[in-house]
Amino acid sequence: MILRSFNIATLSIACSICTFSVIAAQPDAPDVSKLKAEAISIVKQFGGTLKPKLVKALNEGGVNHAVKVCSEEAPAIAELLSKKTNWQVNRVSLKARNNKTAKPDLWETAVLKEFDQRQAQGEKAKSMAKAEIIKNEFRFMKAQGTAPLCLTCHGTELTNETKSALEHYYPSDNATGYTLGQIRGAFSLTKKL
Repeated sequence: MILRSFNIATLSIACSICTFSVIAAQPDAPDVSKLKAEAISIVKQFGGTLKPKLVKALNEGGVNHAVKVCSEEAPAIAELLSKKTNWQVNRVSLKARNNKTAKPDLWETAVLKEFDQRQAQGEKAKSMAKAEIIKNEFRFMKAQGTAPLCLTCHGTELTNETKSALEHYYPSDNATGYTLGQIRGAFSLTKKL
């Protein structure tokens, strides 16, 4: 009986040591809070860079100039932030304006639909975000609501000048018909872990 108790105790200690060794050998789990904060900072940089450029372009050259600036600057800002931060930075929408860069993948599509459902239940776009780890990647999306400035080119009542500019710079545009506050897309960020 004493021998049997000793063997069980020895086995228990040995298993504890093996378990500790396996846990110690695993890489640290990602700090999701830190990743979310980093993603939110990048989203703020994106919006904080693009919006003043659009306002300036609209004031200096009208809608045609603002649409031109947006068509050039938004992808450039996304590319610059991607290189600078080691995140893949993009904007996506269920009604894409730029079919080359704004078409959502399956996960993004599901999140955008979830955002629409959440908004239908009363949640504001400003508070909506989703983060998830998928296959060694941290995925983050932040809803992009339609602000007053956005209505100029994304709203329900577009001027002929706006329609002409959109046809010129975005011939496959689907990103119109939005109302104030409605989710028109999202910032989508991915970081390899």
